[in-house]
Amino acid sequence: MRLLGLLPFLLLAQALRLATTTSVYDSGLLDRLLPLFEKATGVRVEVVAVGTGQALVLAERGDAEAVLVHAPDLEAEALRKGYLSERLCLAQNAFLLVGPPQDPVRVREAKEVREALRRIARAQAPFVSRGDRSGTHLKELALWQAAGVQPTSPWYLESGAGMGQTLVLAAEKGAYTLSDLATYLTVGRKRRLAALYQREDPLLLNQYTYYLVPRGARPEEARKLRAFLASEAAAQGMEALRVEGTPLFRPLRGRCILPLGGSR
Repeated sequence: MRLLGLLPFLLLAQALRLATTTSVYDSGLLDRLLPLFEKATGVRVEVVAVGTGQALVLAERGDAEAVLVHAPDLEAEALRKGYLSERLCLAQNAFLLVGPPQDPVRVREAKEVREALRRIARAQAPFVSRGDRSGTHLKELALWQAAGVQPTSPWYLESGAGMGQTLVLAAEKGAYTLSDLATYLTVGRKRRLAALYQREDPLLLNQYTYYLVPRGARPEEARKLRAFLASEAAAQGMEALRVEGTPLFRPLRGRCILPLGGSR
């Protein structure tokens, strides 16, 4: 497996090209799974880690053979337009609000996530958004809307970057942000960000889904990767990926928890 910048990625047509989210890449999940797949099949995988929106642009252009993404509304639109096919619900974790350990607006005390966001907005406490049309960014926008809040500058900042870089910026600014669990555990805690709002809440469910790209150049290789990801070996690999005993992902074994075109 090799992570590529966007331009070199498009030039390497000899390998299976997988466009995926930065949260999946930053978590180390692909470092665990793809070497097993490559050893078993002899199929080399080139990875480009971008936001879900950009991954689906690559799918639309036929510049990837497969995608691994987490934005059900965008996925539904791409399926309807024929850019994606052969859906496999792969794994889940959750979104959470993280921020400075001292928690100046007492997000920890909020009874539900919408109230947590209202506390941030009322205090105009710094909040870093990814701002990149990724699955995490779209989830964040949906949560602000559900809270009845229109976030504005100067307290609302956009990183325009992946999850790991956004967590680094939030730590530097003493700001709050929305993160997926895996990237928080692997990156955010090292930057001394605290998990401030972490609940069993349908609004915070996060589902990662694999698709084939019909216009991709290597459909058979993409199907081989799909079959591997659906296997018990891949599920066990996901379950074994932990930080201090906490699993980063829960394998779904093809059982979807979020509907297309209407994430909860």
